[in-house]
Amino acid sequence: QVQLVESGGGLVQAGGSLRLSCAAAGRTFSNYAMGWFRQAPGKEREFVAAISRSGGSTDYVDSVKGRFTISRDNAKNTVYLQMNSLKPEDTAVYYCNADSPWINPRSPRGYWGQGTQVTVSS
Repeated sequence: QVQLVESGGGLVQAGGSLRLSCAAAGRTFSNYAMGWFRQAPGKEREFVAAISRSGGSTDYVDSVKGRFTISRDNAKNTVYLQMNSLKPEDTAVYYCNADSPWINPRSPRGYWGQGTQVTVSS
């Protein structure tokens, strides 16, 4: 089992920044690729970003490329999502995901956190 706890969400104006964190406990963190997904009201869950077990590879949905950065600190068992230039359409609940060997953007499996709300006002 892997327990994931997200934090860092909140209310921010358009153009602002937030940094989400996801702290992991349980099995060896570095054995898992980590990802971020989001779900807006009335919409399906959407892949946002993923990072490999070592942190050497990343992937992003096109709508956040150049604005969001995923990173991880295996010594702290934590993955981050730095979100800059936020837009109202980024408003959603953001979920942390752990899977091995990689994150499946279309059919995610593995472990999930409880989510953290991000609201971007116009």
